[in-house]
Amino acid sequence: MTELNASTNSDYDLSSSIDDGQGLRQGLTSYGDAHFSLFLRKVFIKAAGYSDDALSRPVIGIINTHSGFNPCHAQVPQLIEAVKRGVMLSGGLPIDFPTISLHESFSTPTSMFLRNLMSMDTEEMIRAQPLDACVMIGGCDKTVPAQLMGGISSNKPVLPLVAGPMMPGSNKGVRIGACTDCRSNWAAFRAGAVDIEDISSVNEELAPTAGTCGVMGTASTMACITAALGMMPLQGASAPAVSAARLRVAEQTGKNAVAASLMKEKSRPQTVLSRESFLNAMIVLQAIGGSTNAVVHLMAIINRHPDVAGTMTLDTFDQIGRTTPLLVDLKPSGANYMTDFHNAGGMAALLTALRPLLHLDAKTVTGKTLGEELDSACFTPFPYTYEIIRPLEQPLYPHSALAVVMGNLAPNGAILKAAASKDRRLLIHSGPAVVFENTVDMAKRIDDPHLDVTERSVLVLKGVGPIGNPGMPEAGVIPIPRKLAAQGVQDMLRISDGRMSGTAGGTIILHVSPESAVAESVFGVVEDGDMIDFNLETRSLNLRVWDDEIARRINSKSKSTECRSVGRARKVARGYRGLYERCVNQAELGCDFDFLTAEGPKNV
Repeated sequence: MTELNASTNSDYDLSSSIDDGQGLRQGLTSYGDAHFSLFLRKVFIKAAGYSDDALSRPVIGIINTHSGFNPCHAQVPQLIEAVKRGVMLSGGLPIDFPTISLHESFSTPTSMFLRNLMSMDTEEMIRAQPLDACVMIGGCDKTVPAQLMGGISSNKPVLPLVAGPMMPGSNKGVRIGACTDCRSNWAAFRAGAVDIEDISSVNEELAPTAGTCGVMGTASTMACITAALGMMPLQGASAPAVSAARLRVAEQTGKNAVAASLMKEKSRPQTVLSRESFLNAMIVLQAIGGSTNAVVHLMAIINRHPDVAGTMTLDTFDQIGRTTPLLVDLKPSGANYMTDFHNAGGMAALLTALRPLLHLDAKTVTGKTLGEELDSACFTPFPYTYEIIRPLEQPLYPHSALAVVMGNLAPNGAILKAAASKDRRLLIHSGPAVVFENTVDMAKRIDDPHLDVTERSVLVLKGVGPIGNPGMPEAGVIPIPRKLAAQGVQDMLRISDGRMSGTAGGTIILHVSPESAVAESVFGVVEDGDMIDFNLETRSLNLRVWDDEIARRINSKSKSTECRSVGRARKVARGYRGLYERCVNQAELGCDFDFLTAEGPKNV
């Protein structure tokens, strides 16, 4: 791109520099005198060491989510320097600034509890500061959705840049990587198949480099979805965190940000993104066998867009799934790692395979359509491509890698990652419930040798929904009771109103809505021994209890002293937790705050 002309305005020639909507002249702090506001800003520009021509440059903000508590983002300082290089090569002025940073393993009660707070931080900082475009550096699970939510709401040109996946490690000659192998090795340790020395050596190699989990977990899923939305370079979804390719993607993102700043209205996310963009994202989600978390995040992102909010539901996901095969052979649904996906061609290869299913006229942040971006990529499959990314005619799983189920137990829906089921016989199953009221109850009783449970039982965990925990923790992967694991049982039907990690597998139904903490929830009144019927083919999940008995239980629960006490406590709770519990919506709507959605709060 041709370098932009430098400013020739003197310090005191201010009349032509007010409200021109670009660079550091825009969004002046209000002191009642716009000329003084600009004069004062120029004072502090000089304090930062900038020359006068900084006022005429497009300003590219760079969101810095580096944190000592976020090893997934350890390489962010390098990415910032590469972005700055790309911005300056194109004549822009890069300025980085911090926002909240979230890591899945270092946030209590869960990073999901703080996702909406990060989205608010992102939105308000983009709005408040004089930016012509913004590069949003994220990566770990909740950071990318938070940034997309906030970026869409701010509606300035935003360009996501993800940290990238880590490399796999090795233990005794076998490749391992966070965090699917974390869970499988821990399950083997619980079952007594792995001793303390072996589990310790495995622990050393599960995350051998910086970056996000190296399987198709939530971070990788959101990276692929972001590329499918047309918001970042295709290679940006899979280039390893510690590779030179990742730095080149960062530099290109900086260049793209300057170009986006010059397109102004055409590059705003509410202009770029459309219903077709989100349909493409859903197609990719199904084709990669992505994280169930992505369903919640996508619904939150969709409901931030004023033209799309309310037009897409969980049924849209399910309908897309019925016509989209699983093509990518990555853990937890397959056997490989994100580095393999990248080496096989990554998103360019996948979108080329999916081309007949995609909406190729969907716009991208570069100004091209998705079809034009694919044409520019000119990807030609090679033998290794087909080992990792199957052709449409030879899928890993025929359709519905992720499915939506409904019934009296989940009238507003629940999610199942069917492709990650370890025992496909459980996809049509009936069994008696073994109920845990919350995670504390589960921790106390799950390994009790006297627990009344068999491999036919249905494990039910309540109290882990958006409100109930709060923050909807990834506790849905209810462990196999130790006495059954020792007998070789590797999978059971498990149901919860919480989430599970995108790196996990099993026959697990999640995001049951309404959650157990809601007064009218049927899920909240399931009792030990109740029969539960699940059928993936008919998409049904039902509690085999008479309607009048269900109504009696709900009525009794709502009148209980405990229920009323909890309700009162939520009304008067202080701080962010009080805000969260009072304003978060249910999983089928994205677990966003009602006042942040495009439609706004309904009960005003």
